[in-house]
Amino acid sequence: MGTVWELDFYSRPLLDENQKRRWEVLICEGVVDSQTNWDDLFRYSKFLSNTEVNSLSLQAALEEAIAQAPTPPISIRYFRYQMQNMIQRACDGINLPAKPSRRTIALQQWLAERNLSFYPNQPGYTTAPTPAVAAPPPTPRPLPDALIGQQWAFVSLEAAAFQDLPEWEIGFGESFPLTLTEVAPNTPIPGLLIFSPRAMALAAWMSGLELAYWRVDNGKTPQLVLETGAADSWVLAGLTTPALLAEAQAFEAAKEKANQVHFLGVQTSPESESFEGFWLLQTLSLG
Repeated sequence: MGTVWELDFYSRPLLDENQKRRWEVLICEGVVDSQTNWDDLFRYSKFLSNTEVNSLSLQAALEEAIAQAPTPPISIRYFRYQMQNMIQRACDGINLPAKPSRRTIALQQWLAERNLSFYPNQPGYTTAPTPAVAAPPPTPRPLPDALIGQQWAFVSLEAAAFQDLPEWEIGFGESFPLTLTEVAPNTPIPGLLIFSPRAMALAAWMSGLELAYWRVDNGKTPQLVLETGAADSWVLAGLTTPALLAEAQAFEAAKEKANQVHFLGVQTSPESESFEGFWLLQTLSLG
């Protein structure tokens, strides 16, 4: 069985002898469950000059990484909105599915490490800002009528409770080890549970969206928003009363204390002991 890889191809805070930015391909095995060992994940890196920034160079790097990897990938995730055409062409060249996704937890961890302790020690390091990576702000869309939940509730679980996650009865979902996020075992992890008689259909639909995180939109019409893909948003529910808005804002405060870790669950009813869908999430600062 193959694995999901996370890919980044972008300029780094390093200058070559011509004072041009050096580019780098980073590829790592993604985290898809709570039992993944960070130290065992496959990683590949390769620097390229700014004249090699094209899909053919990236395709060659991908082929090289696949030749080195113990297990080939079944798909690629990438988060840089402005690189999507080049990444898609490179992956199409080797018949490898690629999806824009802000769920690149292992890659962001690796990038943070390199920004902190690797790049500053390399020749040509510069503190000049790197161009922004953010996609245009999306306008949240409503969920399809047939998939709207009948009820929902804010909940929380201590981080230690997720040690038993592999034993939970879950249909669709994805998770990661909380050890990656430096969250203490007694930290409350906030979440949202959605209840619907069409829970299985809702969970199946969500599983194809590359779930990133959910958040509170405090605009003129406060609402809960689910962020997916590289730049998609969906309205989960409206916050129609001051009490609901206050509860939602308390969720955001709890998420801050939990290093932005939270979860989303889909069940048929509040009495259900299984999940049609369960996703452990983290709001990431994309590097």
